[in-house]
Amino acid sequence: MAKVILGMTMSLDGYINDRKGSVSRLYQDLEELRESEVLQESIRNTGAVVMGRNAYDIADDPDLYAGNYEYQVPIFVLCGNQPQKHPKESDQLTFTFVTQGVETAIAQAREAAGDKDVTVIGGASTIQQCIKAGLADELEIDIMPVLLCGGLKLFDHIGESPIELEKVKVKEIGERTSMHFRVVK
Repeated sequence: MAKVILGMTMSLDGYINDRKGSVSRLYQDLEELRESEVLQESIRNTGAVVMGRNAYDIADDPDLYAGNYEYQVPIFVLCGNQPQKHPKESDQLTFTFVTQGVETAIAQAREAAGDKDVTVIGGASTIQQCIKAGLADELEIDIMPVLLCGGLKLFDHIGESPIELEKVKVKEIGERTSMHFRVVK
């Protein structure tokens, strides 16, 4: 069965964007990240992606996902309602807009992924829902050396019980520190 891997970049103080909602300080190294072995391995191992509506809406033109997005796999967008216009798709990249909740989105993504991984790339609410529902198998968290001192925190609203993690690996990608943990169940 496919592993569910939650991936996100955050500041050292735990924010995934600044007070204005910008992620620019966290992705100044985007070209270096795209060419890193860490991301290339994730792309090779991913059979489906789950993302929240806000993460989907970051693209100025959602039609550009087809052929340009790192993950050319089925994408499941967790949302309250479907967009008015369905984005372009390709033979590899398809979009399914899921309005029935995170459990449904993960179940559909697992089925589409086959024996490959399901990568959840955000946003914060989607990742928080996965953690709270016990759906996460692994966390891949990248830390950028900046203190944003405000914005949206990644690990708010995940419940009150401690969650045990086992360190799998830590790698440096330029200024970025990439940490990979297994969720102990």
